[in-house]
Amino acid sequence: MTTRRTEYLVPSTEEEMQACLKDPEWRLFSGHLYKIIIKGDKGEDGLVLPFLPNRAQRRFIKRLWSRNIILKARQLGFTTLVCILWLDTALFNENMRCGIIAQDREAAEAIFCDKVRFAYENLPEDLRAMMPLKKSTATQLVFAHNNSSIRVATSMRSGTIHRLHVSEFGKICAKYPDKAAEVVTGSIPAVPSSGILIIESTAEGRDGAFYGMSTTAMENDMTGKKLTARDYRFHFFPWWREHGYQMDPAGVFISEKRAKYFADVEAKTGATISDRQRAWYCATLDTDFSGAEERMWQEYPSFPEEAFQQSTEGCWLKEQMTAARKAGRICSLPLLPNKPCNTFWDIGNSDGTAIWVHQRVGMQDRFVRFYEAWGEPYEHAVKWLQSLGLIWGKHYLPHDADHVRQGATVNVSPRQMLEGLMPGARFVTVDRTTDITVGINQLRDSFPTIYIDEDHCKDGIAHLDGYKKTWNRAAESWVDVPYKLDGHSEAADALRQFAQGYEGEAQTFIQKRRSANWRRT
Repeated sequence: MTTRRTEYLVPSTEEEMQACLKDPEWRLFSGHLYKIIIKGDKGEDGLVLPFLPNRAQRRFIKRLWSRNIILKARQLGFTTLVCILWLDTALFNENMRCGIIAQDREAAEAIFCDKVRFAYENLPEDLRAMMPLKKSTATQLVFAHNNSSIRVATSMRSGTIHRLHVSEFGKICAKYPDKAAEVVTGSIPAVPSSGILIIESTAEGRDGAFYGMSTTAMENDMTGKKLTARDYRFHFFPWWREHGYQMDPAGVFISEKRAKYFADVEAKTGATISDRQRAWYCATLDTDFSGAEERMWQEYPSFPEEAFQQSTEGCWLKEQMTAARKAGRICSLPLLPNKPCNTFWDIGNSDGTAIWVHQRVGMQDRFVRFYEAWGEPYEHAVKWLQSLGLIWGKHYLPHDADHVRQGATVNVSPRQMLEGLMPGARFVTVDRTTDITVGINQLRDSFPTIYIDEDHCKDGIAHLDGYKKTWNRAAESWVDVPYKLDGHSEAADALRQFAQGYEGEAQTFIQKRRSANWRRT
């Protein structure tokens, strides 16, 4: 589909109207067919205007592929665009199934009511009479003249979906991983290779399918790979390409640090960022995000990699991991073969097993190896430990390691099983903390002495970065309860055994410091 014309025919006869309706470009770009609700320049709601694709939307349509990943700045109107695209497809093609997946029921109903249904109900009356509804619900329209349909939901598993749009998939992955898994395993496979899939979002961290899909699509784009119908085409829309993101620079202070940031962005992207754009960026950063740069990177990225730099909102160990990196404590560490090693475990009843291998060197607590596995017996972990050929100190297990569990032939505790697998090894069961946040704070306090091998503990580092609080949907805020469904908590819980139970110099130091702080309060 070309999008070069700026003026389109205003049909004055029935013949001209029929010719225009056969032209997809006229239907979508002329502004004579579809209407949308927008916000006004002063923030007022409810302004009705003809739909005229903006620059970002036109650029996307020009590069539309069978599989598409959109990483973008906020409020560029891609959900509105797709609603119009899908409605147009359903109206003018037979037996088409078009779907939009939203992050929750409220968002789904709003998208359907304000974008899909509104656009249909505001078609020219004669055209709407030619395309009557066979079925109409709060989330679906089925057309009588051609048996096509469009619906908005939080998941779509049944049947074939010829056109599918997943809106804000990054947010779905971050806050509703069970829904994200359903989208990946159920909804996406329902789109045939001849169909069109559009996955769109701002960034929400390095967890989940959206990050993985975006990374793969970025690599395809950078390497110039010839895409198959199953490959995702990468579409990136930075804030500085949007004409509306600028303001009068008068009265806006741009610090030396921010001036350097803009210079770096220009060097990296080849863009020229005007004073008006810089003023808008700085004002938005200060007023909307209280100076939190990582939130700005997420919502208004300047280049693709930046969008995923943050996503530490709600992360328990954000400050500690940042400080460790700045201090060079996440680095390459030698494994000293003659130095005794300790291990710190998480061995949940039904979730995975995680193990950190630790060496105390001087005043440094070095974590030199990391292990994780799901659904494997303890023999698997023991064989891995034995393969390292190390001298062992103590093995620290969580409090529930002493809980007897029912087995096939005998009831034993995890500790008893491990003692049978590792005769002569010294095991310590770490006492249970009455409040897990106390244990997490102990882990935070322990970080100044912690060093982590960046290569051999790569997966463990990613888990510590991603260790999050639980998102409370009703309150729309993070609560101080570790989130357990994203696979990060096992590694953090294993490292927490070090903070709570290690019988070494570092723990003695931490306990003394905590006592001193307690006395000061």
